[in-house]
Amino acid sequence: MTITGRDKRALMILGGAIALAAVYVAFTWTPSTAPVAAVKSISSIPEAEQRLDSMRRSMARIPGKAEVLKQAQAELASRERGLIQADTANQAQAQVLDIITTLAKAQGVEIRSKELSVPRPYGDAYGEVTVGVAFECRIEQLVNLLADLSNRSELVATNDLQISAANPKQKTITVRLRISGVVPRRLVPEKKDAAV
Repeated sequence: MTITGRDKRALMILGGAIALAAVYVAFTWTPSTAPVAAVKSISSIPEAEQRLDSMRRSMARIPGKAEVLKQAQAELASRERGLIQADTANQAQAQVLDIITTLAKAQGVEIRSKELSVPRPYGDAYGEVTVGVAFECRIEQLVNLLADLSNRSELVATNDLQISAANPKQKTITVRLRISGVVPRRLVPEKKDAAV
């Protein structure tokens, strides 16, 4: 195989093009495109030993932190067992209403009126649903009803209590009671800005 004059000229042009490309890359390459060093270079042995000791101490804390995380998650789960679990806020309100109705019937009290309030946020992670009821009863029935309410496993509590005299001869009182239950935050509708 012989190289002709035409092939020699093509090889010379190719060599020149490669040389020009090398010069272009050498002048346009910047340190910002260079790969970033993963680890800071260590200049002395004592510095390397200190860094190794620091990494060992950091790694030794991981099992302890994992144990603390497990304990915190278990405590949170036990506290959240009392949340009113429902698919919607209306269902959660119905559950709270059912709780107070059941407790009232156990005391022989008849609920005369019911009122549902708009769910609202309760802190950053929870919501609150509120139910209002009105009834007439004797004072000991009210005290027993409130004691039974505080003994419930659900996170429900009295939000507002208004008492007025009803029938002095029978020693009855008229009670307006608002009960709140704690629900997951997803059940509380987000407020929309009033910007027009």
